[in-house]
Amino acid sequence: MMLATVRRLSLRWRVAAAFGLGLALVMTVLGIATWNLATGYMLDQREQSTTRQSEVNVGLVDKALVEHSDNLNDLLTGLASGPDSSILLSRPDGWLTSGRQIEPAAIPIALLDSARNGVAARQRFIADGIPVMAIATPVGNGDSIYVELYPLLELDRTFRYLSLLLITGTVVAALFGVALGVWTSKRALRPLAALRGAASRVAQGDLTTRLPHQKDPDLAPLATSFNATTEQLEQRVRRDKRFAADVSHELRSPLTTMVNAAEVMIRRQETMHPTARKALSLLGAELHRFQRMVVDLLEISRADQEDEGPVELVDLGSLVHNVLESRGKPDVRVEVDQETPLVSADRRRMDRIVTNLLDNADRYGGGAIVVTVRRHGDRARVEVDDAGSGVPPVLRERIFERFARGLHAGRRDRETGSGLGLAIVADHVHRHGGTVWVEDRPGGGARFVVELPEAIT
Repeated sequence: MMLATVRRLSLRWRVAAAFGLGLALVMTVLGIATWNLATGYMLDQREQSTTRQSEVNVGLVDKALVEHSDNLNDLLTGLASGPDSSILLSRPDGWLTSGRQIEPAAIPIALLDSARNGVAARQRFIADGIPVMAIATPVGNGDSIYVELYPLLELDRTFRYLSLLLITGTVVAALFGVALGVWTSKRALRPLAALRGAASRVAQGDLTTRLPHQKDPDLAPLATSFNATTEQLEQRVRRDKRFAADVSHELRSPLTTMVNAAEVMIRRQETMHPTARKALSLLGAELHRFQRMVVDLLEISRADQEDEGPVELVDLGSLVHNVLESRGKPDVRVEVDQETPLVSADRRRMDRIVTNLLDNADRYGGGAIVVTVRRHGDRARVEVDDAGSGVPPVLRERIFERFARGLHAGRRDRETGSGLGLAIVADHVHRHGGTVWVEDRPGGGARFVVELPEAIT
């Protein structure tokens, strides 16, 4: 469960991580090999040089012991090769030392035991904080042990520098691999980014989007398939739009005739049988509803065909007042900011937005209570509050879809809408770069909110 909630890395970063890990692995293997070869070679060279030096010194000490020389201490002092080197000579009567003073107890017992058994031995260890190479050799008649400690400070510093260099090289290589992976994946995924952008534009309604021709043999089929698909989709949508527009236009004239005929019959319904009057009432309601639906379909067809009107500066406060006066709704309260916000818009579409919101409030919300026009940051906002019961959260997005009528889907009367009014509002608002939504009104009811970019004057 926890793994499922972890956000997965994008493809670009997975490729970059793969490059980084790959280079880090290669550099690690090379570093280990370099370390083993370099340190092994340097240690071997150091051991050979110390062994040769020790053999010379052992010969001198052995000769002095055989001759019972009295200047043994001077000889040991002269054999010390540096301030950090140490020479120890174990004799039956005790230890003789020269150079850097080291306690005999610091010498590994296994090294001394090997020399006592007549076998020369060498061993690396830390003596008083300094890494040394110790060589123990039996001298004299086998009753003495010559031990010489060669400092390995320079070799140790070399090893430290080499290890730091290899570690730094591995880290730098890993970072370089990540950078290389990001650069490579960016170039490799550039066609996919173009495809994603094109698909996004198609999803937003731009069916004229096409991918450029690709010379890459692997990408050319993808671009060709995408372009063919979008072209077919565009043609099909255009046919559907044209069909809807033609049908709506052709229905308008006979429908008007039918409505007028129904009005004549309604004016004479007193002479009809009660059953006929009821049927006539139902017929009139359905005809008026059908007429509104045809008008809305024509509006949607016009919008789908991108029949854009002239764009001008629109005073939202004046527009709301004009719409309310034309509807005969002077009692609806209007609240407008002191400085009325202006928008660059098609006035006809803006009239339709406000009209449809007020129609929706009358049909489903008990009528509009207040219409507010104000600024909200750098955007102009129109709010229509109604006296209804509000819109359930599960329907707040669905009601802006075409033919969605929410909780009133089962109603069939004269005042029932076609389910296209709010869809037209959403389409017109989106065409102006704005947003529309519904929320709860403080105190009860629904509040429909339209936000549009404020015009720069």
